[in-house]
Parts: sequence; C-alpha cells; structure tokens
Amino acid sequence: MPRFAAFLAGLVCFLHSTPLAAVELKPLIRFPISKNSLTIVRNTEQAKPFTVAGEHGAIFGRQNGECEAWIFPTKILSDLRITAELADYPVPIEVNAQPGSIEVSPGHSTITYSHAAFTIKQHMFSPRGKGSAPVIFFEFAAIRPLQLTFRFTPVVQRMWPAPTFGRPSPEWVSSGNSGYYVLHTDNDQLSAAIAMPRARPGVLQPYQERPKTYPVEFKLDFDPAKDANLFFPLLLAAGSGNEALGNQLLALNDSVPELFTATENYYRQLLNNTVQVESPDKTFDQALQWAIVSIDQMQVVHAGTETGLVAGYYSSGDSARPGFGWFFGRDTLWTLYATNAYGGFNLTRRALEFLFNRQRADGKMMHEYSQTADFVDWKALPYFYASADATPLLLMVMEDYVSASGDVEFLRKHWAALQRAYVFMRQHDSDKDGIYENTEGTGWVEAWPPVMPHQEIYLAALDQQGTESMSRLAALMNDASLSSGAAEQAGKIRRNIENEYYDSANRFYAFSRNSDGSTDKTATIFPAVAWWTGRLSLPDAGEMLTRWASQEFSTDWGTRDVGIREKIFDSISYHQGSVWPLFTGWVSLAEFRAGRPVSGTAHLFQNLGLTYTQDLGSVTEVLSGMFFQPLGRSSSHQLWSSAMVLSPALRGLFGLDFDAAHKTLRLAPHLPATWDRVQLHRVPLGDMRLDVEMVRSGANLSISANASAAVVFCLASQTAQRDTHCEHPARSHEQLTLPLPGVEVELAAELLEPGSLTRHAKVIEEKLYTREYTIILEGPPRSTQLLKVRRNQPDISVQGGTASGSDVIVTFPDGPGVQQQQVSFRW
Repeated sequence: MPRFAAFLAGLVCFLHSTPLAAVELKPLIRFPISKNSLTIVRNTEQAKPFTVAGEHGAIFGRQNGECEAWIFPTKILSDLRITAELADYPVPIEVNAQPGSIEVSPGHSTITYSHAAFTIKQHMFSPRGKGSAPVIFFEFAAIRPLQLTFRFTPVVQRMWPAPTFGRPSPEWVSSGNSGYYVLHTDNDQLSAAIAMPRARPGVLQPYQERPKTYPVEFKLDFDPAKDANLFFPLLLAAGSGNEALGNQLLALNDSVPELFTATENYYRQLLNNTVQVESPDKTFDQALQWAIVSIDQMQVVHAGTETGLVAGYYSSGDSARPGFGWFFGRDTLWTLYATNAYGGFNLTRRALEFLFNRQRADGKMMHEYSQTADFVDWKALPYFYASADATPLLLMVMEDYVSASGDVEFLRKHWAALQRAYVFMRQHDSDKDGIYENTEGTGWVEAWPPVMPHQEIYLAALDQQGTESMSRLAALMNDASLSSGAAEQAGKIRRNIENEYYDSANRFYAFSRNSDGSTDKTATIFPAVAWWTGRLSLPDAGEMLTRWASQEFSTDWGTRDVGIREKIFDSISYHQGSVWPLFTGWVSLAEFRAGRPVSGTAHLFQNLGLTYTQDLGSVTEVLSGMFFQPLGRSSSHQLWSSAMVLSPALRGLFGLDFDAAHKTLRLAPHLPATWDRVQLHRVPLGDMRLDVEMVRSGANLSISANASAAVVFCLASQTAQRDTHCEHPARSHEQLTLPLPGVEVELAAELLEPGSLTRHAKVIEEKLYTREYTIILEGPPRSTQLLKVRRNQPDISVQGGTASGSDVIVTFPDGPGVQQQQVSFRW
C-alpha cells in the first residue's frame, strides 16, 4: 500500500503539475524578417535536406519541414510534423505534404507551406554570440480560424557514444493559459523542456489505460482576426529541474527578437570583414560568400570554454550522431587554408587552439573528438588518434597562417607543440627511407583492397610539405640547426617520392608503397595533394594530370578518387570511386598551379555549383562516381567541401599567395576567358586588408591594390623570387602588370539534373608556346562543344575547330566511347 500511495502521488504530479506562475510564455509581436543578397529561394523538394547550424545547437531536416532539434550535445526532439484543421472544413490537412518554398539566408531559413486556405511559414535560426537553443517560430495566415497540431518524437539523447537513459517521459507543467512539456529521462540530471505559447497538450495517457505510446503534441488555435500580427515560437531547453527548465524557456521566449537580430548582424559583420568578390558572375560571387558562412556555421562551443570545428552535418534519423557532428583534426586543417585566405584569422586561432589542447604527449595530433567525449573514456575508444595525416597538416597550416597573418607570436606560443609534432613524424619511418608512414594511423583510406597501405603517397606528400614548412617556421624561430635539418629532410623526401612512387610505364604516380618496397599502382587522385602549398609539385606528371581531367576521373560534378578503369572501382563506395568535392578541390588547385587553368576552372565551378543543388548554401560530402546524386549517408553540410570552393578560387583562379613577413602579396591569376575584370575586397595581408582589382588591357592584365592608409606593401608575380623584402616606401596604392597568353578559352559551367551521367566535354591537355596555344578536348562522339575564346593577339588562326564570331565550335569525330579533338590557335 505505501508503494501504491507513492506511485499515485507521482502520477498526480505527472498529470497535474503545480502551476509555475512565473513562467508566462507569450506569442511574439511580429518583427521584420528580410531577405538579403545571399538569400537562396527554391520550390521545396521534400526529400532534400537543410541545416540550420550554430555554435550551441542546430536544426536538421528535410525541405518538407520534418526536422530534429539539438541543443549540443543533446538531441531534444525529432520528426516534427504539423496537421491543420480549418474551421467549417471537415478534412484534416497534413501541412508537411503541402507544396511550398524554402528560403535560405545566412542567419535563418524559412519553409513556406502553401494551401488554398492558409499559408504557414516555419522560420528557423540558431543564435550566434549568446549560448542559446535553436528556435523555430511560426507565422500563420488563413481565411478562417485554424486548429494546429504539432507532433514530435521526444528524444533527449546525447550524441553517440555517450550513454543513453531510456525513452523520455513527457510531463505537462501548466502555467497560465498554457504550459510546457518536461521530458524526463532515467537520469535526473538530463531532461529537456519544450513549449509553445498558448498551446495545449495533446494526449496525456492515464496510468489505468493499456500501455501505448502516443505522440507528444501541442494543440494551438489561430484566429486570423486576432492573431495575424503574432509569431508563435517553439522553445527548447535542456538541463534538470522543472522550474529551472521553465525559467530557461521564459528567458528564451523574451529574447527571441533580440537573438534573431543579433544573429542576422553576426553574419552581416562576418561577410563585411572577410574577402568579397565582385565578378561578372554573381552566382560565383555569392557562392564564395556562402562558403565562408558554411564554414563559420561549423563552429561548436565545447564544454562552455572552447570552440572547435565539426566535420559535417546531416539529420541523424534513428541514430545519435548528426552526420559527422564530431570535431575532426584533418577536416579542420584542410579547411583552415580557406579561412586564412579569406581573412578569418580569429577562427583559425580558435580551431588550432582546440587541436593543440588535444595533442598527444608524443606529438601526434588528434583525428576525431566527439562532442560527448567527456562523458566516456574517449582515449579507450579507437577514434582519437586514428589517422596520421593531421600531424604534417598542422605544420603546413601553421606556416600558412603565419604567412597570411604575420602572427609570429602565435607561432612562438605553440612552438614546443610543433616541435613535438615534427619529432613524431620523424620517429615513424620503419624502412628508413625518410618518409612518414601509416604505421601510426591511416593516411587517407580507412579500408583498401587487398591490404591497407604501408605508406601512401598522400601521406608522403604531406610529410614533404609539412617538413618544408617546419624548416621555414624554425627559421622564424631562429633555430638554424632545425631549419637546415628539416630542409635537408624535405629534399630527401622529395627525391624518394619521385624515385619510389613514379611508375614510368604508366607515367603515373603509385597510390602506395608496401613494406617490401613494391608499390600499389592503382591510379588515384591522391598525388594531387603534392601541389597544395605550391612548393612541391611532382615531375613528369603531365600524363597523370591529363587522366585526372579526362572522363577516367572527371565527372560533370567533380573528380573520382579512383580511375574508372581500375578493378577496384566502385562508384558508390566510400574510398574506391566516389566523387568528393574535397578531391575536386585538390585537383583544381593542382591544375591551376601546373598550367592547366581551363580544367582547373571547370573543376572549381563544379564544386561551386553544388552550393545550390542539395543542402542550399552548403556543399555535400560525397557523391556517386557514376550518377549525379549524393550518397545516402553523405553529410549534406560538409566543412571541407565548402572550403574547396574557396581555396581553389582564391589561391588558384585568383592566384593569391601571401607573404605577410615580407609585406608582399604574390599573384598568378587565371581569370575565366569571359571576364574582363574582377574586384576582390578585403584581401588579407598581415594586419592590412587590400582592395584588389584585376582588369584586362589588351595583351596584359593590370592589377591594382589599394590600402586604407599609406603602408608598406608590394605586389609581385608568383614567378618572382620568394621571400624578398618589400622595399617600397609607404603608400596606399600599388600596381602590377602581368602578360596574358595570346589566347584564352573557357568551357561552359553547367551542372546536370539529378541522376545524370557525365556528358560534357573536358579539356584534358593545355600547352602554351611562344606563338601557339593547343588544347586537347575529350567528348562524346559526333557531339559539338562551344568554346568561349578570348583573343589577346591579332590575326589568330584556328585549326581543329570552326570560328563562330568570338567563339569556336569543336566537333568530335565518330567512334566508340569518348573521342578526342585537338584545337590549335596560332598568331
């Protein structure tokens, strides 16, 4: 009897909780929501994903509005759905099935549901600046009163691999004319609260009924005559204690307008303080800004004290991990080349500090760190230091950061950690060829037939570039012995890569080297990283570059990691034939630096086009190597995928190379042939921000740069000697003139409809001579390709194509498979 009495008391509390008069939640008076120049508007495609991400939480879902909400690191709810019942209309209407539109802006996203009798707008944002849960608020318009039912599945589960505490039990806490749900787990320190002002609860099952799970519901009445000027927010809180959770909801309710405005201002300020491009192609300009926003949205505050970058987002579904929602070492480091180039130095420092704080005692850098790593014995799990590549990448990125920012103090602060990383690299070379090996973690691939590699060219190329970076960093630290030793080591690695990896029979670099000295000659994309810093490259690489540009590797949406002729090729595998925008970015930058700008531009624009094709404003992680479609588990908002829009554009297309120590901006632009001019605002060079304009003038490209005040800085060609001090006096304007080739060509940039096969022509070779420019194209038999041609010299003749005004029409011959056609321009 006492046990029953105690249970009954609990049941009464569950069903009729004591009202908390202080928690009086109210709808919001409507405040302005405006589009900006970056807003992307599309008709909804119900299965396509969206993400609304911030430092403290996120909303992930599909364009039909069904979504899940997280207060990091906890998933609060999933499967949010809406049903509407219109007065004097006897059919309930499933709102999520209605056609509509999606608008994606940097600070918020809106899904509009359109019915003949009503319109519902679902506004969503994740506050920036203040620690707050993400917010969804609804805007209604209707011809008659509506009753709306909001259903969701309560989750209250921390991100994997943290322990779970059972299915949450909903408790309705009455307050004023409404109330809120408290979602209790079996852990009294982990609960959540959900509220909607003026809403009533749905089914609250009495104990006497048979066991059954009912959806958790809010029921809300909307009267267009009285409520047309109101927003109705869905409010979330996490923690413990009904009253404490209620107070969180109240504080959030009161601050939604302020948080919304602050978030909009945050992104406005972000874009006003970073590189902005004005070109003839406004889609290009906007995609670069979206890439900056997309990277910035991957910042997550961990444990309230530090901020790191997570790798990617996608709805978690029935799992407890939203895409790659963990902090990743190599993903962060590949991305920081983009943040350095657009001037995001504060973000670079925060991200590097996060990684330094997790460097292993022996110098190795972290690979993965869950948002819930502190809730488990993370070191006992196999993820923390699983890969080996973050360690050389750290050295490369630190040098790049110092080159762009001039921040030697940050280098000095972390010099000991960098030395430990370098020692770790040098200690893992069992065959004594001088090259860092996969023995202490994977290089790139996590699975590879028939066996995992002993030493990958990917890791070897990073080792060489990281070691070169260490030499130059040591020189800045006045450590002459380490500097000269690292330079000697970098030279040894360079020679051994060339000697051990080059396959002269196939004129291609091998994928990996086995412990017995033999090589795996699988044709892959991974040697492309050798061009990343612009200091290594690989000799005798012409045939390899040609194959990368051809349909053996290149689709119309990016490059495969494995050639289509290889036995292991599988277009839907993770590592043996799929298309990653990451790989496309590697190849694009390599092509710009190797003198193949037409293919480099085509690959850049393939990445750029993905900004508008799936998770709007973001670039997906991985796509099929055969059809234009992301893989089912592709993280739709992927950190380094967005970075691979920026890095090839800023460092390849515009050819920016930063030398803040010598106050010199080096340039090697490769503008598309149809562009007459371009302006780059706020290009970083140490403490300076330069406005750079590039204008074609006859056979030359005129480059001017303006600073806001008279300062010492220089412009130089990338062919000029490196590490030369700028001797100019202080001034606010600098000028540089670079010669243009006699002829430039451009391929049309176009993405296909979903499910398409590759069908566009490729420029697979480019050769520039004193008075001749020759390209080789590859395309379908009997097809034609229109080349946009810019003639920078008079009296130019064309062979292999037909001049048509300023353009050239190329016709491919008949025959089986893809065909090739050479076009030569002479003057």
